[in-house]
Amino acid sequence: MKEPILFRRSDCLRPEQALYWKDLLYRTIKIGAELEFALPKGVKKADFLPVLIETVNPTRDLNNLGKYGVLDIRSEHCGIEMQIIGRQPHYSALLQQYRAILSLLPKDIRVRPTCGLHFHVIAVGLSDAMPEIVLANVWNLTRRYAPEMRFLTSGGDRLDALCRRRNYCSHIEMVRWSPGFATMQHIQQHLKDSIPVPEHNNFLNLEHLRFYNDGSVQNLHYENRFPDADISATSIAAKTFLFLAVLIKAVELSQHGLIHVGHIEEWRHKVDVLDKLSNNDGPLATSDTSQITPQIIDELRAGCREMLEFLKPIFGRLARVACEGGEEHPAFEVLCLLAETPVSLLRASGRSWEEIDCVLAERASAASNEIDQNDQRLIRLIELAMLTGRMAPEAWKWDAARELYLTPQELERRLTRLASWRGLKWDVGLGTMVFLA
Repeated sequence: MKEPILFRRSDCLRPEQALYWKDLLYRTIKIGAELEFALPKGVKKADFLPVLIETVNPTRDLNNLGKYGVLDIRSEHCGIEMQIIGRQPHYSALLQQYRAILSLLPKDIRVRPTCGLHFHVIAVGLSDAMPEIVLANVWNLTRRYAPEMRFLTSGGDRLDALCRRRNYCSHIEMVRWSPGFATMQHIQQHLKDSIPVPEHNNFLNLEHLRFYNDGSVQNLHYENRFPDADISATSIAAKTFLFLAVLIKAVELSQHGLIHVGHIEEWRHKVDVLDKLSNNDGPLATSDTSQITPQIIDELRAGCREMLEFLKPIFGRLARVACEGGEEHPAFEVLCLLAETPVSLLRASGRSWEEIDCVLAERASAASNEIDQNDQRLIRLIELAMLTGRMAPEAWKWDAARELYLTPQELERRLTRLASWRGLKWDVGLGTMVFLA
């Protein structure tokens, strides 16, 4: 992977600060979505909306998840907007939630270019002011990989209309303003004062942020507005983890400085590609992507791979901490597929939404090793400390294999798998194996 350029700053985090903020944000971050879709043809909104509200029963209370985790359902210019309450990301829980929500919608709902999928990243109950450098790195990471993120989250259905138009998620101000010469508070004010781009329509929307007088972040809440509409539960769940990984990576980078977007010629080329990918030149509400050649698509794919390679260690840690089923996080595998063939290319190939979700789900399932009954018995044996007082790991393994009716070789294989998921260590005092997570 290309070595990132980092600008040294006086406010870099110390290693112990970075560990603290990674842990705190992982515990407090909630990522919610605004899911937009159009009504089936011939269906009147006045008839459809009350029935949907009654079925879903939105809570209209951020502290009450309700049955489906839906905050509110509103009429939108594109059709319907469903606001999903943010939750601490866990892949299988998210997947189950979005599948349940989408199962309530009619099979013939439509995704039009006026529809979007916005992700709100919110830290609930921060105990400290977040250092400004972390937000600056989120901003510059998004700028650095803006063309790739726009490509990976594109959802159009034609090669000459891969994305919806730029007006809904404009990058014009984002490419202009760098935290290398302006504070994030000043950048927020520039976005607020912008005439060409309404504040809430920015690629990365900062309008909900508040700052202390010293520039540190009082409340962490920003919105990724650029993803196109999507009604694949697998895709939505995977993209949620992309935005979590960007934030955690920003904390890591803040130990070393501010990530830069790249050398000037490289940056100008990225902006040119972004203009060709996201503009207001297409018919209706689409971008005109007719200038996105096969060569540029290959370039975008390579950039997506670079971005995901950069973020991969984060996904490995997320897999272990959340016990998602292995070293490879299912969301990472889905994102790797979307990096090569985003929803837009899958739709342009003629696939239905059901087929798209099936393709993505197969990729996700390949990353997770199912826990069978013997694994569950072994986990129970370790968690409940059913074998203690052994003098050495070898003695414990011999007794565990006999207890579970496994050969020593089979037990060793299963312990290796569990160690990759949750970490294992020998506790000398207890004389038993214990999990680290």
